[in-house]
Amino acid sequence: MKRRSFFCYSALFLGSCSSSVRSSTGGAENTQGKKADLPTTLHFAVTDAEGIEELQKDYEPFREALAEVLATKVEFFPVDSFVAATPAMLTGKIDLAWAGPSEYLLLQARAKVIPVVSLNRPDFHAVIAVRGDRGIKSLADLKGKTVDMYKIGSTSTHISGTKILIDEGLEPQGYFKTVMSGNHSLQSLKNGEVDAVVRAAHRYKAIIQAENLSEKDYPIIATSSLLPGDIFVASSQLGETVVAAMRSRMLENQERLLQGILASPGLASKFKDSSLIPVNIADYEAIREVYRAIGQENLIQ
Repeated sequence: MKRRSFFCYSALFLGSCSSSVRSSTGGAENTQGKKADLPTTLHFAVTDAEGIEELQKDYEPFREALAEVLATKVEFFPVDSFVAATPAMLTGKIDLAWAGPSEYLLLQARAKVIPVVSLNRPDFHAVIAVRGDRGIKSLADLKGKTVDMYKIGSTSTHISGTKILIDEGLEPQGYFKTVMSGNHSLQSLKNGEVDAVVRAAHRYKAIIQAENLSEKDYPIIATSSLLPGDIFVASSQLGETVVAAMRSRMLENQERLLQGILASPGLASKFKDSSLIPVNIADYEAIREVYRAIGQENLIQ
């Protein structure tokens, strides 16, 4: 997908919205002890899971755990992309969404979502890897080269790769050619189609191990600082009292929720040793810096 297409698609954020009336069920108590009525059914989306099949395959154990913890019915709401989640949140079709850091900023700006809890990952880093036979030893050697950043807007690739350059004092615009393969593998690097790839650290490690590759043949030349975790966000139509009750239950019962996440083979390695923590908005400021650096700050304002 070209960058222009991505940012044109983001115009969907500006669509009109309407309110919807939701029925309620028995009261849950928030952290102040006040009664909060949760909807009889919560519609739940995962912003980077495309379609109902992926949701059911990877997130069904978590959906079951979430319904148990919140003591209400939870139904999947599939979206075609994280952009599509925004109008759905605005119109009340989605009550709760699991969003990546970059998606969170977009949802907060355009749908005024309320942060619930953050999913902290102790090894959430991005890495830049190269081929050992290309003579690339540092970021400075990437000038004029081609780098695969997987997907536009991805926190662990596009955003973090750009942040690595910014931290090194390098101009992100025009420093090297960027391509978005849409493939998590190292295939483009192995084939010699690109000179470097930006990948989430856990994916890089998994591929090296699964394909019996040598890290000397595909060395890492840069590693990002710890990235902020995913965020569970709620529709503003639910109100602060309901969200506070959801937050309290999720934090108090996080072991059950984490069991649901780790029960999925597709999520287990990615979220190993994770924890649910209160959201610290300041942790996401670094992501905002990248949007400003690439001239797209209007998307998150």
